[in-house]
Amino acid sequence: MWTKKCVREFDHIDGVARNGGRVVTLFSGGLDSFYLLWRLSRYPDLEVYALSVGLGGDAEYDDSAGGVARLGARHVLADRAAVFADEFVAPAIAAQASYLGIHPVSSSLSRPLLARAAVELAGEVGADVVLHTANRSQNSLRRLNTSIAALGFDGHFGSPYELDAISRDEKQAALKKAGFPDFANRSHSGDSNLWCREFESGLLDDPEWFPVPDDLYIWTAAVPPERPAKVVIDFEGGRPVALDGERAELRELIGALNLRAGRYGLGRYSGLEHIDSGEKVLEVREMPAACLLLHAYRQLESATVPAETMREKLSLEQSWTREALEGRWFGSLRVAAQAFVMSVAERVTGRITYRLDRTGMTVLAVEARDALYIRDRDAWERDTARSAFHFSTA
Repeated sequence: MWTKKCVREFDHIDGVARNGGRVVTLFSGGLDSFYLLWRLSRYPDLEVYALSVGLGGDAEYDDSAGGVARLGARHVLADRAAVFADEFVAPAIAAQASYLGIHPVSSSLSRPLLARAAVELAGEVGADVVLHTANRSQNSLRRLNTSIAALGFDGHFGSPYELDAISRDEKQAALKKAGFPDFANRSHSGDSNLWCREFESGLLDDPEWFPVPDDLYIWTAAVPPERPAKVVIDFEGGRPVALDGERAELRELIGALNLRAGRYGLGRYSGLEHIDSGEKVLEVREMPAACLLLHAYRQLESATVPAETMREKLSLEQSWTREALEGRWFGSLRVAAQAFVMSVAERVTGRITYRLDRTGMTVLAVEARDALYIRDRDAWERDTARSAFHFSTA
């Protein structure tokens, strides 16, 4: 039920914006965010800040037509790509964060950071309204709302699309009439950050038939090169720190791996993800760096962490992932689960070498510091047999 602080439909915006004030809206440059700006432009006394948060994706926002200014809003750009990599992606690698083993998680990681950036900007400019554009069939709705509330924002917040199910055709027609024809032929919704490119809605609505057009993919190639490649990834304390012997910040390392692994078609995923009401929606994504890094981490973890510790960690990984998925990033359980995960990660130091070719990826070498593996079984058998003999005869 709607309360004083919730914005769930466009009529609720009318209730909080008719007398002016300031509002922050998350702005991706997509159909939904432009349509929201167009609706907000109807309030001449309202001061609107359109916030685009850069997370290292290939298309953070699209305002090539200068639509933000034309609609009377102030465009604010916030680069959070390094923060996203360090604070959100790094623990996700250590937690092996994937949705029920189907695909690595992505928007679950970015939404709390988007919420934090919006709340911070609202505090800086004195806005008492924070809006986003998630709808009822998107998990971002509860992830953003829960995060904004957990951050202690005391104003009005939410998405007018929660209860106003305006069709893509209606939004496209309205924007075209308002002088924004570029939106007329957009066939899907997308989300992009350094960890993932994701597509949904439109031509990808129906799980019973969804041939994905090749031109949607940018990082992953449909036809791999004929020549194989070798990739070497170094970890220190559970964190990827070098690629092919060259040290790099996590943001740059992920970007390089997206290209390197993507050339061989690695990291294409599709799957059904549950929404708040229990039904499931289709999502298609490409995540080549995630594909390789999650696999490499587990390989190195198995070389350095005792089996019983890994068994316990498996259940904590699911707790960490579930809390992120359900929008409880700022909750105590996610924080506690991460503390365990990162304590285990302290042992995960070493190097994984891969061969990438037309068949996929193959591990060529596992080299670990403080390794638990046996390199020479015959020598181990002899040494332990002698020790066991001396012990039994003592």
